[in-house]
Amino acid sequence: ISLEHEILLHPRYFGPNLLNTVKQKLFTEVEGTCTGKYGFVIAVTTIDNIGAGVIQPGRGFVLYPVRYKAIVFRPFKGEVVDAVVTQVNKVGLFTEIGPMSCFISRHSIPSEMEFDPNSNPPCYKTVDE
Repeated sequence: ISLEHEILLHPRYFGPNLLNTVKQKLFTEVEGTCTGKYGFVIAVTTIDNIGAGVIQPGRGFVLYPVRYKAIVFRPFKGEVVDAVVTQVNKVGLFTEIGPMSCFISRHSIPSEMEFDPNSNPPCYKTVDE
Protein backbone atom coordinates (compact mmCIF):
# COMPACT_ATOMS: atom_id res chain seq x y z
CA ILE A 1 0.00 0.00 0.00
CA SER A 2 1.26 3.53 -0.76
CA LEU A 3 1.56 5.83 2.25
CA GLU A 4 2.96 9.25 3.13
CA HIS A 5 4.86 10.45 6.18
CA GLU A 6 6.69 13.64 7.14
CA ILE A 7 10.17 13.40 8.65
CA LEU A 8 11.34 16.27 10.88
CA LEU A 9 15.14 16.43 10.78
CA HIS A 10 17.46 18.31 13.15
CA PRO A 11 20.16 20.48 11.49
CA ARG A 12 22.96 18.30 12.92
CA TYR A 13 22.01 15.63 10.35
CA PHE A 14 22.54 17.91 7.34
CA GLY A 15 25.50 16.65 5.37
CA PRO A 16 26.57 13.99 2.88
CA ASN A 17 24.41 11.25 4.48
CA LEU A 18 21.23 13.34 4.59
CA LEU A 19 19.11 11.01 2.42
CA ASN A 20 20.25 7.91 4.31
CA THR A 21 19.36 9.63 7.57
CA VAL A 22 15.87 10.47 6.26
CA LYS A 23 15.40 6.82 5.18
CA GLN A 24 16.57 5.44 8.53
CA LYS A 25 14.35 7.86 10.43
CA LEU A 26 11.39 6.79 8.26
CA PHE A 27 11.98 3.13 9.14
CA THR A 28 12.31 3.97 12.83
CA GLU A 29 9.21 6.20 13.01
CA VAL A 30 6.87 4.12 10.84
CA GLU A 31 7.62 0.40 11.19
CA GLY A 32 5.71 -1.20 14.05
CA THR A 33 3.18 1.62 14.40
CA CYS A 34 -0.57 1.35 14.09
CA THR A 35 -3.05 3.73 12.48
CA GLY A 36 -6.81 3.34 12.45
CA LYS A 37 -7.08 3.73 8.69
CA TYR A 38 -4.33 1.38 7.50
CA GLY A 39 -3.64 -0.85 10.51
CA PHE A 40 -0.20 -2.03 11.59
CA VAL A 41 2.76 -1.06 9.42
CA ILE A 42 4.82 -4.25 9.35
CA ALA A 43 7.64 -3.15 7.04
CA VAL A 44 8.56 -0.37 4.61
CA THR A 45 9.27 -2.07 1.28
CA THR A 46 10.23 0.83 -1.02
CA ILE A 47 10.70 4.56 -0.74
CA ASP A 48 9.11 6.17 -3.79
CA ASN A 49 9.98 9.81 -3.23
CA ILE A 50 11.66 12.07 -0.70
CA GLY A 51 10.32 15.55 -1.36
CA ALA A 52 12.09 18.87 -1.02
CA GLY A 53 12.61 19.81 2.60
CA VAL A 54 10.81 22.80 4.09
CA ILE A 55 12.73 24.76 6.74
CA GLN A 56 10.72 25.37 9.89
CA PRO A 57 10.88 29.11 10.69
CA GLY A 58 12.69 29.95 13.91
CA ARG A 59 13.75 26.37 14.59
CA GLY A 60 16.15 25.31 11.84
CA PHE A 61 14.52 21.90 11.53
CA VAL A 62 13.58 20.68 8.05
CA LEU A 63 10.37 18.80 7.22
CA TYR A 64 10.72 16.19 4.45
CA PRO A 65 7.57 14.68 2.90
CA VAL A 66 8.19 11.02 2.05
CA ARG A 67 6.07 8.69 -0.11
CA TYR A 68 6.68 5.00 0.44
CA LYS A 69 5.16 1.56 0.06
CA ALA A 70 4.67 -0.71 3.04
CA ILE A 71 3.29 -4.06 4.08
CA VAL A 72 0.37 -3.48 6.45
CA PHE A 73 -1.80 -5.74 8.60
CA ARG A 74 -5.36 -4.60 9.17
CA PRO A 75 -7.70 -7.30 10.44
CA PHE A 76 -11.42 -6.87 9.84
CA LYS A 77 -14.27 -7.78 12.17
CA GLY A 78 -15.23 -11.40 11.57
CA GLU A 79 -11.98 -12.21 9.75
CA VAL A 80 -10.52 -15.64 10.51
CA VAL A 81 -6.79 -15.51 11.28
CA ASP A 82 -4.16 -17.84 12.73
CA ALA A 83 -3.13 -16.97 16.27
CA VAL A 84 -0.72 -18.19 18.94
CA VAL A 85 -2.41 -18.95 22.27
CA THR A 86 -0.41 -17.33 25.06
CA GLN A 87 -2.66 -17.89 28.10
CA VAL A 88 -5.75 -19.94 28.94
CA ASN A 89 -7.91 -19.36 32.01
CA LYS A 90 -11.54 -19.73 33.13
CA VAL A 91 -12.64 -16.40 31.58
CA GLY A 92 -11.22 -17.18 28.11
CA LEU A 93 -8.03 -17.25 26.07
CA PHE A 94 -5.38 -14.69 25.25
CA THR A 95 -3.74 -14.90 21.83
CA GLU A 96 -1.21 -13.04 19.73
CA ILE A 97 -1.89 -12.34 16.07
CA GLY A 98 1.31 -10.82 14.74
CA PRO A 99 1.76 -7.49 16.54
CA MET A 100 -1.74 -7.60 18.06
CA SER A 101 -2.96 -9.21 21.28
CA CYS A 102 -6.49 -10.61 21.29
CA PHE A 103 -8.81 -11.88 24.04
CA ILE A 104 -11.41 -14.54 23.22
CA SER A 105 -14.14 -14.59 25.85
CA ARG A 106 -15.49 -17.80 27.40
CA HIS A 107 -18.84 -16.86 25.85
CA SER A 108 -17.34 -17.12 22.34
CA ILE A 109 -16.05 -20.65 22.96
CA PRO A 110 -18.56 -23.43 22.11
CA SER A 111 -20.66 -24.37 25.16
CA GLU A 112 -19.71 -28.08 24.97
CA MET A 113 -16.10 -27.14 25.75
CA GLU A 114 -15.25 -26.87 29.44
CA PHE A 115 -12.23 -25.29 31.10
CA ASP A 116 -9.88 -27.88 32.64
CA PRO A 117 -7.53 -26.17 35.13
CA ASN A 118 -5.91 -29.51 36.10
CA SER A 119 -4.67 -30.20 32.60
CA ASN A 120 -1.06 -29.30 31.83
CA PRO A 121 -1.21 -26.74 30.31
CA PRO A 122 -4.74 -25.61 31.29
CA CYS A 123 -7.13 -25.85 28.35
CA TYR A 124 -10.70 -26.01 27.11
CA LYS A 125 -11.84 -29.47 26.05
CA THR A 126 -14.99 -31.44 25.46
CA VAL A 127 -16.31 -33.89 28.06
CA ASP A 128 -15.42 -36.96 25.94
CA GLU A 129 -11.70 -36.01 25.67
